[in-house]
Amino acid sequence: MSGVLVLSSSQTRAALDPERLLTAVSTALVAISRDEVSAPPRIAARAPAGVLGMMPAYVPGLGLAAKVISVFAEPGLEGRSTHRGIVAVFDDQDGRPLAVLDAQSITAVRTAAVATLSMRALAGPHPERIAIVGTGVQARAQAALLATIDGTTAVVVGGRDRGRAEETAACYPGAVADTIEAAVKGADVVFCCTGARQPVIQREWLAAGAHVSSVGGSAGPELDAATVGAGPVFVEWAGAAAAEPPAGAHELQGLPPDQVVLLGAVLDGRHPGRRERSELTVFKSTGHAALDVAAASVVYDFARKHGTGSTVCV
Repeated sequence: MSGVLVLSSSQTRAALDPERLLTAVSTALVAISRDEVSAPPRIAARAPAGVLGMMPAYVPGLGLAAKVISVFAEPGLEGRSTHRGIVAVFDDQDGRPLAVLDAQSITAVRTAAVATLSMRALAGPHPERIAIVGTGVQARAQAALLATIDGTTAVVVGGRDRGRAEETAACYPGAVADTIEAAVKGADVVFCCTGARQPVIQREWLAAGAHVSSVGGSAGPELDAATVGAGPVFVEWAGAAAAEPPAGAHELQGLPPDQVVLLGAVLDGRHPGRRERSELTVFKSTGHAALDVAAASVVYDFARKHGTGSTVCV
């Protein structure tokens, strides 16, 4: 008989040390770019009101895990959805189940981490103003992560609902709320974190040399065609452009393969990333199971070290 460690959502969030998470996610992105990750295509069962998806992966040095997550629309809140589920961690040597973690916490924070890594790799060296577009769970996770690793850059949160934008801005010291257009104009870095079904920003709003990170838009395009077509688009995996939605990105369908660059290749030094100061850089995230493995490894290591969670005999 063996034990499985079970962590609540609050325990999972508390175990996601930001710098350890950024390091682990970077390792996973590099492994994806080197074709070292084993991750089959996503599968999903469709219910009348949503889907239940399954995302397993093995990442050398990080481990073996599978995320089972439901995505359902929030009643009465157009464009918003819930992401609830679990991440199961297994021993990659003998297959024993080791832990069950909260998937919503892992998904939000690992997504914020990959967006932050895109900023570090592709934006100018000293961004003076950051815009966060969105007011939901992912936007708050992005603001909170930025606050823990810096907290000194000016941040403006743009949203359709001023009250919710102000609530999101409260996650970052000194951040302010404004309209989406006002937030984006003049920003050096723009994080798009919405449930959009159509573009939420326009190319003409973006400053020369801006970096755009888009992690939302699973139900439709979050970025306009002019922004996507301005230069190379950086992604976690080639399927972001090659696969049909929802596995691939709506914005990247039909994009020439030579316009798509793996972010891991930039982190690994095999691609230069930004070519000149005035260039617009775009990162489009669709998520990848390897990133869940990365985050789960950080949580599991923390929990074992600090005695977090409850052990269930199986």
